[in-house]
Amino acid sequence: MMSTQSTPPTIETRSIDYVPRAERRGKVWHQGPFWFTGNFVILTMLVGFTGPTMGLSVPWTVLAIVLGAGSGTFFMAFHANQGPRMGLPQMIQSRAQFGSRGAIIPFIATVFVYVGFMVFDTIIGTQGIQTVAPGSEFFWYPVLIVVSIVIAIVGHDLLHVVQRWLTYVLIVTFGIVTVLAIFVLPTAAGAPGLTAGWNTAAFFVQFSLAAGFNLSYSVYVSDYSRYLPEDAPAGKLIGWTYAGAAGSAVWLMSLGAVLSSKIPNVDGIPALMQTGDLLFPGFGTVVVLVGSIALITIMGVNAYGAMLTGISGVDGFKRMRPTVTLRVVSLALVGVLALVVALSIPDDYLDSFNSFVTLMLYFLVPWTAVNLVDFYFVRHGRYAITEIFNPNGIYGRWTWRGLVSYLAGFVVAIPFFSLPLYTGPVAHALGGADLSFVPAIVVSGGLYYLLTRRQDRTAEAAAIAHSERVLEGSR
Repeated sequence: MMSTQSTPPTIETRSIDYVPRAERRGKVWHQGPFWFTGNFVILTMLVGFTGPTMGLSVPWTVLAIVLGAGSGTFFMAFHANQGPRMGLPQMIQSRAQFGSRGAIIPFIATVFVYVGFMVFDTIIGTQGIQTVAPGSEFFWYPVLIVVSIVIAIVGHDLLHVVQRWLTYVLIVTFGIVTVLAIFVLPTAAGAPGLTAGWNTAAFFVQFSLAAGFNLSYSVYVSDYSRYLPEDAPAGKLIGWTYAGAAGSAVWLMSLGAVLSSKIPNVDGIPALMQTGDLLFPGFGTVVVLVGSIALITIMGVNAYGAMLTGISGVDGFKRMRPTVTLRVVSLALVGVLALVVALSIPDDYLDSFNSFVTLMLYFLVPWTAVNLVDFYFVRHGRYAITEIFNPNGIYGRWTWRGLVSYLAGFVVAIPFFSLPLYTGPVAHALGGADLSFVPAIVVSGGLYYLLTRRQDRTAEAAAIAHSERVLEGSR
């Protein structure tokens, strides 16, 4: 049964280990506001700048955003169902497809994603705070990172509570800004919106960035649904996750498109302040501060995920006991790494960010295809959980079917790559648009299904029954 009462957040004791059914709690609809706020950050808005700055009109940009974010969230949301069925964080489940050590390949890419988002959130959050408070990056970067680490140490329950209540504040604050941006903000001389129209390359670039941005959240999802009861309705769970993540992405990216079409050489923080001040002087600062607070909470989400994935990776080579001390030490290491990178990143972080979002696709898409096909079409949600933690168990150390499928998806996507240092022939023909996720999903997912559909699972069936007895006792 699902809990009908809210309890104060307590320090989480679980990390990469299984969540017993007796500890399951929460409501399915909570996934909606969690992912709405998780994606409702200034960083998301920057994605929408791309279309107009490349000469694409706002309506066409919004269409590209809707299609892109909708496509990326489709795959992301289906991971939510894995949490209550398996009671595990997202990435450690990959051992069933790649092996206890083979999973290190997507693990490394995932940690890179978490730290990358944390770095950009730190930069933008600091810029927002500096609008009202003095202090250099050398002061505010560590402060923001420490606050986010503390939130992550408390863990799952606090993250859910904070995200849920921030949803209401964000809807009101940015709802006002959106109305001002559309109906009150004038189009300045030299703004892209004065000459924008249809641009094929810009449409596909905007589409791919929106898809990649939301698809990147795939590595987080069951981290925040694994405490739900095992019988949580799959349709509602997936639906709430999709609505939250896609809704906030479409809203904020579209707001970014409007702002970038009306403001020459648009920059996120100044654009929000300029627009908000149209209501009354100082309201723009309020908007920026609210957005900065949301960034700090999502930094906690990123730090939490990096900690879980990092421990999972190390555990494949050296058994780790999931203690609170291990959580704190791991999170401290994540914070130090994010701080070093943040202090080293170029001033032109928007270009770096767009390249980062694109790069994420290359490593995440083959993984999400293999992981989802395995869960929904091969094993149908049935796993021997204890064997996932057994390096010598039935899932092996290096599982060639998953690794080959992952590599194949990566290789076929190379002609579609679009990066500052390399543009594949297909991407070049599309004017720089990156649609690599399409062949990667088809090839990785399809090949994995072909390689595993006739695999003998007699031993796994026995292991599943044994795992159930060990974890929960006889039912």
